[in-house]
Amino acid sequence: MLQFSRLAMFSIIGVIIAATIVVIPNLFSKDTVAGWPNWLPKQQIVLGLDLQGGVYLLYEIDREDYINTELQDLATDVRAVLAESPRVNYEAFSSRAAITQTQTVQFRLTDATQLEIARGRLEELRNPLGTSILGAAGVNQFDLSIGADGLVRFTLSPAGLEQRINEIAQQSIEVIDRRINALGTVEPSIQRQGADRILVEAPGLEDPQRLQDLIGQTAEMTFHLVDRATPTVALGTIAPEGKIVVPSAESPGLAYLLDSNALIRGDQITRAQATLDQTTGAWVVAFGLNTSGARTFGEVTSANINYPFAIVLDDAVISAPTIQGAILGGSGQITGNFTAETANNLAILLRAGALPAKLTVIEQRTVSASLGEDSIRAGALATLVALVWIAVFMIVCYGLLGSFAVIALIAQNVLMLGILSLLGATLTLPGIAGIVLTMAMAVDANVLIYERMREEAHAGRSVVVALDQGFRRALATIVDAHLTALIAAFALFWLGSGPIRGFAVTLGIGILSTLFTAYLVTRLIVAIWYRARRPKAVPL
Repeated sequence: MLQFSRLAMFSIIGVIIAATIVVIPNLFSKDTVAGWPNWLPKQQIVLGLDLQGGVYLLYEIDREDYINTELQDLATDVRAVLAESPRVNYEAFSSRAAITQTQTVQFRLTDATQLEIARGRLEELRNPLGTSILGAAGVNQFDLSIGADGLVRFTLSPAGLEQRINEIAQQSIEVIDRRINALGTVEPSIQRQGADRILVEAPGLEDPQRLQDLIGQTAEMTFHLVDRATPTVALGTIAPEGKIVVPSAESPGLAYLLDSNALIRGDQITRAQATLDQTTGAWVVAFGLNTSGARTFGEVTSANINYPFAIVLDDAVISAPTIQGAILGGSGQITGNFTAETANNLAILLRAGALPAKLTVIEQRTVSASLGEDSIRAGALATLVALVWIAVFMIVCYGLLGSFAVIALIAQNVLMLGILSLLGATLTLPGIAGIVLTMAMAVDANVLIYERMREEAHAGRSVVVALDQGFRRALATIVDAHLTALIAAFALFWLGSGPIRGFAVTLGIGILSTLFTAYLVTRLIVAIWYRARRPKAVPL
């Protein structure tokens, strides 16, 4: 066990040297490292929210709002298909308030001879979602029941709802990521928690409210024609069929009467940029449309010159300009009482796309940069104190071999930090706790090895045999102990979130590096020492 080939010896030493080189960039500022030659390592450990300061936001998908929106849209589609030729007659159609309260779209067919015609049209509105997560038969978004008496009921399918919530969570993560990256935030962390929650961490961000405004806003933009006879109405007015009442974002109490069908939707916008209007000097948002949107926009503006149309953002009219002439180029401007920041925020939202559902903040924390610096100092001090006391303990208890364990411990820390740097992992305060914990585990392996050596020496074994048997017989115990700890680390990473995952990452990496250094590095040092000194007794 004390024999090493030249290849094995140089490999072990090479790993430690490589880890040291990878760790070096962490000792310098990012600006300094950026100026280094490209052939030098530049990857640094990313400091987490609790060490760098920043914003922590936990969002939850608003299921009630999503269900209501889907059912209201379904009600519009139901009326449209029943109005097709030949028209299917019905009565007692659920009002918007009733749909919200009962989460059901319900009405009664008045002509029994049209039952099968209605069934054929309505079946198409159940919205098949494909195969389920478990690979079973496909599920539908809506459940449909049609009674013999003509009573029709649409409800959301429970299986379909869960599948859509899963899709919404994934889509929301993608949209949030695009929005934060456009904002310029460094190293954001966006993770899913459970079925309907999303955790967002933005280390180093100094404007938490702006981040929350960007993420929380659904940013669903639509263009609607304004009613020509009655463009504005009082807030709370009941809209006639085919119309919707949308409040003004700028004038509280005022609302617009709009066509319910949207002319243009946000997903047809291909570009958006905040700019200054050359005529008025005011901030506006210039946008461009895709081919279908440009064609529709050109047709609508050509047919409605001198009449207003409304730009609706998240159920509020932000602008209602009058169409001065046909807009055929597929581009235009959104005007309003914008500042440079609000115009840029709106442009970011439009470029990133709309959230598929409303998100609600259920937890928010802000960590100041000064508090993060205090955490770094406290963590560094705790690590240093732990290292010193562990070194003192090992040297007092095991003498020269204890000092070998301390050297291996330092190598273990370098190796662990090197792996964290190479992976670009995020180091959190619980992560520092994981580092300190693995330091104790590292010397624990050496304790097992040295105690086994002491037993062999007391049994009368020669020095080389005692040293060899100490490593050989302690190996199985060390591997078993570290394997169980590694399983726990995997469980914490898989089931935990945020700081818990940070702790699990450093713990897992620390366990693997401990196995390498406590066994191979320590054994190499002992082998080199034995060959050089040829001791007559085990120094324990």
